[in-house]
Amino acid sequence: MTDQPGYDALADLYDQTFPDGYSSDEERAAVDRFDTALADSGASGPVVDVGCGTGHQAHELSTKGFDVIGVDPSAEMLAHARRRFPDLALVQDDARLGSLGTWQLSGILARYSLIHVPPEQLADVLAAWAMRLRPGGVVMTAFQAIETDAAHDVEEFDHVVAPAWRWRPDAMSAMLATVGLAERWRMVTPPADGFRRFPECHLMHVRTSRRGAAPAR
Repeated sequence: MTDQPGYDALADLYDQTFPDGYSSDEERAAVDRFDTALADSGASGPVVDVGCGTGHQAHELSTKGFDVIGVDPSAEMLAHARRRFPDLALVQDDARLGSLGTWQLSGILARYSLIHVPPEQLADVLAAWAMRLRPGGVVMTAFQAIETDAAHDVEEFDHVVAPAWRWRPDAMSAMLATVGLAERWRMVTPPADGFRRFPECHLMHVRTSRRGAAPAR
């Protein structure tokens, strides 16, 4: 998720296809759970929407009283977001969040953005998140998944816009645990004809005070 010219070219179509930023009731329910966890954590620092696209979820979070920053590598996606939500804080950056400096974040929402991070770079991205999250900070990730009983952890798939990889949920959760993020909740939805080609997973993790915390079930 560093350079996304495909999303620049398809920004108009993307905005038309996902007019409210969601493609299913399950996705909306997962983000609602993230909202609740943020509120319960007493979030006082910024919340970042990584891969915010045209800004719908970032705006929705901001209407609930959170200090939200939308981050996306696509200039055209951000242009759409600025036109629709002129008061929303938006930054052109990749998933490492380097432009945010040493800010202590209360939460990170990353819906279908980590899929564009090459597997060999993912550990560095997650470590960068952990450095910026305050203890108790909440992370929600969503991604196309590999079946839970698969023998491998990650595989590339034919995404229409940019190179992409899908992950076995346990493998993704383990990588998050390695940087001190403990699993608190997950939802895996099955494929659906004409709608979802692959299983999709939402994971919610919380920043602990030590690295390598075991997932909570």
